[in-house]
Amino acid sequence: MYKQLVNSNDRAVEQGLPRQMLEPDSPYYGGTIDPHTGIAWVNHTTGTPTDMCYWGAALVNPDSRYYRNEELLDRLKLASAFVLRFQHEDGSISPGWTNYHSPPDTAFVVVGYAQLYQLLAKEAWPPLQPVLDDMRLFLERTIPVMLTGGVHTPNHRWVMCAALGFLHELFGVEEAKQRAAQWLAEGMDITPDGEWTERSNGIYSAVSDIMLIHAARLLDQPQLLEPVRRNLHMMVYLVHPSGEVVTDYSGRQDLGVMHDLSPYYLPYAILARADKDATLAAMAEWAGRSLADPGVCSVNALVRMLLEPELQQPPESTAELPVQYEQILNGDFLRGRYLEGMEKAGHHGQIFHSRLHTDFGAPVARLRDGATSVTLITETPSFFALRHGAVRLLSVQLNTSFYPGFVPMQELTRLPEGYSLKGVQKKGYYGPVAAEQLPPSAAADVSPWYLLPHHKRPLTHEQTLCVETEVHRTAEGWTIRLRCAEPAQVMAQLSFNFGWEGNLTSGELQTVHEDYCLWSGGTLRYSYAGDWIELTGGEQAHRSRSAREASQQNSCKSVLVNLVTPFDKTFTLTLSPSS
Repeated sequence: MYKQLVNSNDRAVEQGLPRQMLEPDSPYYGGTIDPHTGIAWVNHTTGTPTDMCYWGAALVNPDSRYYRNEELLDRLKLASAFVLRFQHEDGSISPGWTNYHSPPDTAFVVVGYAQLYQLLAKEAWPPLQPVLDDMRLFLERTIPVMLTGGVHTPNHRWVMCAALGFLHELFGVEEAKQRAAQWLAEGMDITPDGEWTERSNGIYSAVSDIMLIHAARLLDQPQLLEPVRRNLHMMVYLVHPSGEVVTDYSGRQDLGVMHDLSPYYLPYAILARADKDATLAAMAEWAGRSLADPGVCSVNALVRMLLEPELQQPPESTAELPVQYEQILNGDFLRGRYLEGMEKAGHHGQIFHSRLHTDFGAPVARLRDGATSVTLITETPSFFALRHGAVRLLSVQLNTSFYPGFVPMQELTRLPEGYSLKGVQKKGYYGPVAAEQLPPSAAADVSPWYLLPHHKRPLTHEQTLCVETEVHRTAEGWTIRLRCAEPAQVMAQLSFNFGWEGNLTSGELQTVHEDYCLWSGGTLRYSYAGDWIELTGGEQAHRSRSAREASQQNSCKSVLVNLVTPFDKTFTLTLSPSS
């Protein structure tokens, strides 16, 4: 793994050098241009600090062909000066995508920059001193914003703690430990099965893991490793056979987007060695195979390997990872009890610049049988997803005209031969506000709607839509039975969303758009690379081509089935023989 990272780091150096702005009259002089925007940023992903980590790791590593390369050193000097120049007066940075003068995005940079600084300082090579001076000054200037700054999201708290830990280590600032203690006092937002608040297996779970590993060491709080262990062991069951991470129910921007295990490499490798855990070691090896480069600034694996040379050695042993399993995650989590406590929290369901993530701890079932991987989901637009060899059924979603949009399932129950899911939606109307509860503006010449106490209106004519789903495994594949009795004459649309790479053949299809079509009957086959899924159950009970508030997923091929309540509909999914 170490040799692989050294080689990929050298390639990253080559790719970054042509993107550095070398015209002295450019405002981005010394920075590396983000190819997507044409702008040089100071952020931890597409920004100059990430290229600096590649360059710095190469300069001080005798195994790199760029070891002590003077031209690369000159480029690093220009880059460090650019980063310092683009730091705001308050010590923060603006990453470019949003979050201007952002404490948490500054913290991401601090975590990566501090490690690179420590690595370069360890080299004791005098020509590096101008770079070290710039970097140390940048880090020192971040202290005020790290001591006072806030966050948007749950994982940001642990990034702040890691950054504060590094600043305490570098500058001995006792207030940094005190500020971190304030964040840690809020407690760990993780279920007993190991799921973080944001349910973001593709991005932010790995962020929480590595940041708490740093915080545990830097703040001398080893108990912070326990939630990390839980998440890493849970992730054993949240990866498809291809190495694609399960993102079918994420609460963040990785929802339904393809991600691999690479962000988990460092957490797995570090804890596998610390715990002598063969399962974690096997997961580290799996994650390592996905590493196209050492990683962005905040999680650069090669920088960490050079700081901790023991990580360069292969693990003592690795376990066989399971390829046959059936697991319900959060099945015993008392989610309802926590939700009932929201009223006492006092925020009245409102949170700004973020979200409450009330889907935290919702049950998820994961099943794997060799090359077949299935996910059953609650509290998301999709309730079923399947991978079979090379074919991908990314999601199955039901939307209706009752409460326009997708119907999430709230309950998941295990059956002898499968699972049942249930989704309930309610929608009613609201009567006039009682005279004694009206504000003075109601009697004025102008009575704005937004000044009326809408929460005091009496509810009338409330209707309930209940969707029940049974999913059963068969000898050839799966069946999905969908039932909804009332209200009558509710238009519904079930969408099967397949990977963009495959082909739809047979079936009675009417093309609506190049990416989706209506399926009225016949046997439908979706195939790719020799694997296939055949489906039956197409219907066209109404002619609508789309449903309100339910746009189709991007980068997929969608097949839509039009239904009208009451319906009791069964779909069969037959899978190609396993290779």
